[in-house]
Amino acid sequence: MRSFFDEENRMTKISKIGDPLEALNAIIKWEMFRDILKKNIVRKENNKGGRPPFDMVMMFKILVLERLYNLSDDQAEFQINDRRSFMRFLGLESYDTVPDAKTIWKFRDDLSKTDAIEECFHLFNEMLAEEGLITHSGTIIDATFVDAPRQRNTREENKKIKNGEVPEDWEKPENAAKRAQKDTDARWAKKNGETHFGYKDHVKCDADSKLITSYGASAASLHDSQICTELLDDDDEVIYADSAYSSAEIAENLPENCKNEICEKGYRGNPLTEEQKKENNRKSKVRCRIEHIFGFMTNSMKGITLRCIGFKRAWTQIGLLNLVYNMCRYKILKQACA
Repeated sequence: MRSFFDEENRMTKISKIGDPLEALNAIIKWEMFRDILKKNIVRKENNKGGRPPFDMVMMFKILVLERLYNLSDDQAEFQINDRRSFMRFLGLESYDTVPDAKTIWKFRDDLSKTDAIEECFHLFNEMLAEEGLITHSGTIIDATFVDAPRQRNTREENKKIKNGEVPEDWEKPENAAKRAQKDTDARWAKKNGETHFGYKDHVKCDADSKLITSYGASAASLHDSQICTELLDDDDEVIYADSAYSSAEIAENLPENCKNEICEKGYRGNPLTEEQKKENNRKSKVRCRIEHIFGFMTNSMKGITLRCIGFKRAWTQIGLLNLVYNMCRYKILKQACA
């Protein structure tokens, strides 16, 4: 016959083996996000009784779990019910009700109609700066593809979408369900022989700590350099980037007193000199640190993908991706200092 102590002993064993979620819970002050969530999520008062709404911070932590393990809403519901470590992370007991997939979807969709995730990102970064983890002595900029569910459209439909139009057939009342599944904001792009459909995560990171300090999002077809100057501010002292960002326009629009360490680009008939190649190699030793961020997202966070439709929802998911990465990086930095 099992007892309460059997459950307690099992959780103790999980802790001894090493529960990464327990370690994350120990250093993140989750309550810091409550005011932002409360301000942005308006809940109707239910005077007729019934089950009270789920705690906002707990729901936010479910979104963190989804982004951390790249889970769908259905997968999240199952894993929370199935895994003791997930339950403990959320502060749930075995007898507590677990939010179902539709409840999780609605909470995230409500957030996507606000700037809550962006506000949470900036609030968390303020805390990182206060702890001296963001130095601004070196800044790196790059972008990565964020793949979305691929669309099966005709050439004529794709042509209209590229022109910012919606195919007439999709607007018919009988095709409402079809229209809801069509992403007219995502775009196709090809790089290094690989085809992508979706969006881009444009990231600025601190060269020392590899913490993301700012981000932007766009359709996958937009060139990396188009959002570069939007990410920079007067605190940036040195900027590193690959040759895709090498242009006179960017160089002219850098913040005052910001040193340009962007890799130079060679052209047909005007290749790089040996000195320029040597300089690019030196710059790349710093610039490559941002690739570690994308590598962590791809491997440790199980992929840089989306399951949503539309730019607004993608913006929320990309912001959450960057926030959760910073949480994980913060945990690594704290453990290194312990």
